[in-house]
Amino acid sequence: MVKTGKLGAFTMGEKKTAMVNLPAHFVTANVANENGWQYSELVDYSLKDQNGKVKTSEANNGTIEDVITLSEQFEGSRKQGYATRSTAVTENQPVFSHDKLNYDNHDISCLKKRLDEAQQNGNNIYELAFSIRGDWLVKNKLYDPETGILDQNKLKRAEQVVAKKLINQGFSLPLGENPEDAAWFGVIHQDTDHLNMHLWFAKISPETRHEMLKQTGPYKGQQVGVIPLKNIEKAKRQFRNQLMSESEVNRRQEILKGIASCKDEIIASTDQHLASDQYTKQIKQIYQALPQDLHGKWQVGNSTLTSGRGSMGKANLLTSDLIDKVLQNKKENAYNRFISLAKKYDDINIEDQGVMRKGERKWSENKEAELKKRLANQLYRHLNDIDKPETIDQQLASIFERINTQNSHKKLNGFQWRSETLKDTDKQIYSMNNQAVLNRKSEPQIFKNNRSINKISKIWQQEVRAELTAERRFMENQHKEVVERQQEEYENHVSRGR
Repeated sequence: MVKTGKLGAFTMGEKKTAMVNLPAHFVTANVANENGWQYSELVDYSLKDQNGKVKTSEANNGTIEDVITLSEQFEGSRKQGYATRSTAVTENQPVFSHDKLNYDNHDISCLKKRLDEAQQNGNNIYELAFSIRGDWLVKNKLYDPETGILDQNKLKRAEQVVAKKLINQGFSLPLGENPEDAAWFGVIHQDTDHLNMHLWFAKISPETRHEMLKQTGPYKGQQVGVIPLKNIEKAKRQFRNQLMSESEVNRRQEILKGIASCKDEIIASTDQHLASDQYTKQIKQIYQALPQDLHGKWQVGNSTLTSGRGSMGKANLLTSDLIDKVLQNKKENAYNRFISLAKKYDDINIEDQGVMRKGERKWSENKEAELKKRLANQLYRHLNDIDKPETIDQQLASIFERINTQNSHKKLNGFQWRSETLKDTDKQIYSMNNQAVLNRKSEPQIFKNNRSINKISKIWQQEVRAELTAERRFMENQHKEVVERQQEEYENHVSRGR
């Protein structure tokens, strides 16, 4: 990150650079007191020229070797308030918080008192920084390089949402014991080749809650300082999603919809392919490799399909090879489309998060592994039912009941399911009297009569489709509720003149 010597001069045309970096720092009240720092020194509106305008400086040129720590911010604040320094901001009132997008002098005075009270009560002050590429700002219509106009209000509103979530959900308990018990403020800095948004926050009243205090070690009794990484990553995603343009959101949704559609097609059709004579020999080999003492409980488990570890290791490897052959041998290969779309989402992740670290798995690789694991468990479910016709009947009865409940008066694949007809047909296929055949473990009935697995596969396909449809509708409703809530919050801000 490089200082530019002027404001709003963001670098364009960068590649493989993270969209958002989110360093997190904190300083304890003890450390601040020992060094003579005051939390309130971070903000100061008094350092402006005689016309009340921001000032630029030739000293604002140079390279920043690393992200400036909160301790370094306090050292710099002795000369001028780090957050509000004139060399970094373009607004006369750049500070914002939960209630206003531009704090005036009275607001700053109240904020400084609350920060000093937090320090007096022995609480930490926390700081996070969002660093955003110029290209991403342009792509999402937040910055116009020709006019130099930056949509600061939209950036601030996005940080308001994230700040609320971090304060309430970033730790094991909400940072404040009530809405008025936490002070926070933010500022947009434009003096580097990336736009930087800073967020500072602190609890005001003394911290006495057991969950929020260190219980062991040299810092026992002091306030917890580290924000869990998973919560920081969540904040980063929320911030990014708040700022994305509608066209970019739609582009990503179309890719994800395509991936889901291909996944549905693969899951629904794989059983039919496995039921063909082409794969009977391999399925028998898998069945013979399965640990018989776990009959009825066969599944991939927590290990990966290709790890080769555990009692299921050999069977998993054979199943992995079988699934690879089935996926590549389809005429209309939904699997290839699935992989192609998943790799497009890899590009999006690199655009958002930067170049992947060595050894880190791509999003597409994880999704492919999840799909194959699901297909393997789907096969194991069928194999678990061999030689146990009563279990099959019970499973089918349960499926019939769910289908009748969920799909009453609905057509599925162009015709109405008739449960009674299916039950009669099923009874003919799975004769309960032919015990001699059913008990032959070396030549399971499911391989002698492919109609059996075809029957199970058809019913399984319908169940999968019904579950996936319900899942998609649930996610769509959730997304709609989030959008409506965000719109309501935005309208409330606008109506209050914020």
